[in-house]
Amino acid sequence: MDIRQQLLAAFEIEHREHLDAIRAALAAEGPVDWHDVFRRAHSLKGAARAVDLPPVEAVSHQLETLFERISAGQRPLDREARAATHLALDRIEAYVAASAGGPASMPEDALAALSACLDPGGTAVPAPARAPAAPPPVAMTVDPVPDPATPPAAAAETSSEPAQAVLRIPASAVESLTRASHGLWAALPGQGTVAERIARLAANATALRRRTETVRRVPGSAPSGAEESETAALHRALDEIETGLAALSREAADLSQGHKAVVLSVETAARRLREETERLALVPAETVFGGLARAVRDMARADGQEVDVTTRGLDVPVDRAMLQALKDPVLHALRNALSHGAESPEIRQRHGKPTSLSIMLTVEAQGGRLVLGIHDDGRGPDLAAIEATGRERGLIAPGESLDADALLALPFEPGFSTARAVDALSGRGMGLSVVAEVARSLHGQVQLARRQPHGTSLILTLPLSAAQRPVLIVSAGGTRFALPSGSAEALTRLDPSALSTVAGRPVAQVAAEGGEAVTLPVAELGDLLGLGSGRAEGATIPVVRLRGTRGRCLLAVDRLEEVHTLLVLPAPPIGSDPGLVTGTVILGTDTPALVLDPDGLIDRLSRAGPRGVRSSSKGQADGSGTIPETRRSTILVVDDSITTRTLEKSILEAAGYRVIVCVDGQEALDRLRARIEPVDLVVADVEMPRLTGFGLVEALRAEEDFARLPIVLMTSRGDEEDVARGLELGADAYLTKQKFDQRELLDTIGQLL
Repeated sequence: MDIRQQLLAAFEIEHREHLDAIRAALAAEGPVDWHDVFRRAHSLKGAARAVDLPPVEAVSHQLETLFERISAGQRPLDREARAATHLALDRIEAYVAASAGGPASMPEDALAALSACLDPGGTAVPAPARAPAAPPPVAMTVDPVPDPATPPAAAAETSSEPAQAVLRIPASAVESLTRASHGLWAALPGQGTVAERIARLAANATALRRRTETVRRVPGSAPSGAEESETAALHRALDEIETGLAALSREAADLSQGHKAVVLSVETAARRLREETERLALVPAETVFGGLARAVRDMARADGQEVDVTTRGLDVPVDRAMLQALKDPVLHALRNALSHGAESPEIRQRHGKPTSLSIMLTVEAQGGRLVLGIHDDGRGPDLAAIEATGRERGLIAPGESLDADALLALPFEPGFSTARAVDALSGRGMGLSVVAEVARSLHGQVQLARRQPHGTSLILTLPLSAAQRPVLIVSAGGTRFALPSGSAEALTRLDPSALSTVAGRPVAQVAAEGGEAVTLPVAELGDLLGLGSGRAEGATIPVVRLRGTRGRCLLAVDRLEEVHTLLVLPAPPIGSDPGLVTGTVILGTDTPALVLDPDGLIDRLSRAGPRGVRSSSKGQADGSGTIPETRRSTILVVDDSITTRTLEKSILEAAGYRVIVCVDGQEALDRLRARIEPVDLVVADVEMPRLTGFGLVEALRAEEDFARLPIVLMTSRGDEEDVARGLELGADAYLTKQKFDQRELLDTIGQLL
């Protein structure tokens, strides 16, 4: 990176500090420290000149002049001055961001607005005279110690490669991660010592065994003259064995203690490494939300409005993946606040409010939850208009009366809008539905509420980490699944006699909050997933009282297990329904389990026909793929992903097949050639190390013993060329994971067998 790039990288950090400080000073409720504000504008002007950015220098000079006059009492900080200042700061921020990718232009509106404030008569304030550009310095020293007032950052090197996402990581965090890595590396050599001691233990055991065999060869009877000598020799041998056994015991005890210490050391170092790595994934909310205030002000200006946008809590560290997922929904919510909160200055003054709409974005960490708030002091929610739209769209039944909380939940429905016309800000009814959809996907909640004394508040409450989530583990149809623990209102057991039927559907009455009894539909999780039930005949039914954003139900399962806080990974394509599966968790035995979406289950229940709750797993032949015990064919599953092959194994075993697994094509080929067990069918991935699925098919078809062995290729490679190649090589079926349905897999296997 050349010297100019280094200077620009440093300026990118410095200019944000000055802009944020000026905005914070103007948004403060108390008196403004004009000396600091003026100093910020002056420093910004000088820094812009150093990196040869004349447009930024010119706007900064006008800001400096404006702040000087306000500080001297020559003009007030009125609405016009505030608007011009925010416009100038926004334009500088946008110009610097655009300059990182190449030449950029500064809009003239910022200078025009500042000139109008400084000289209403129309004479512009002259820009500062510029001396000829001096050559850049030959070197620049960067202090590695981060300034407490400035978020430490690492500049990204420019290259011809596509732009990559850059994380700004404090130097102290990198140092902590490095120390944790060194600690783990230092602990690993101890494993070699353990191996050496195990080898000595084995050698001692071998020597003792040989010595024992020697003792056994001592004759049982001997001539009387030699008896005493033989007995003495036997005793000496036994003494040697006892001594050896004592040494062996000590060695084993020392080995055990040493191994425990090594394992503890490795676990401690690994835990520190994991904690430091996870901490690196946390970034200040400002890294993603910092530009939203400017975006809202730009939208307001384009619509002929003035708006004061403030932020609070943007220094809260949040998982970066969660911030990225929330960026668009938060912008939708801010746009909604701007559209539905706007009032004319006259109306606002009559209600005792400032002439400009005020919008605030707040970020807070409360316990293990992240709370985002979008608050405005506008006209507030129009409950009459919401009710009218709800009745018009059939969301409120004729004669039905809803309270305020129920009405305020309706705007989150897709397509719901009370706007009279479609414009750039509103009218399509998609903004709040996007917010609700993302909140649900992140296992959070969203709420719309009146704000006192004026306006509206939209509150998003989410798990603080996008990765670690508390989940309830349940079992159904011989497979374990995970449910977001926040969606489980209660866990209970029902007697089969407590079930009744309404409109052909099983229902049960349970106690709700406040002690009132409510009747809820009962859904068998195994039936919803096509797996059947594994409960004994007449046994009590474990039930989860499940709540989603679209209703509630009683979810019957085979077994209720514990609640764990686990790392939630993206759901694999295999067996995943986008509306039903939201991720995967790895349980203690390295067994993956799908995380099910409560709304997806409730939707599937509403679409399903009337079905009774099963009380036994016997005699199930209802299309779930279960086969009689007399037909236990053996299937070889080949996939390098532990999650995918374990899920396939679970599906096939639940259908009654015997399943063995291999991690790649070469292991599968070696196992088949070794004739360890008879295999009736192979299900293989395509992209695997050592030997691909294509290579496995080609190798098997070349051998007479496997020429007719049914082979199903199941992969994410769904191009026509790949499908044609797989079938030409001899695969009997080619299934793609993106469009995978477990019934299709079971039907295909049933046809081939």
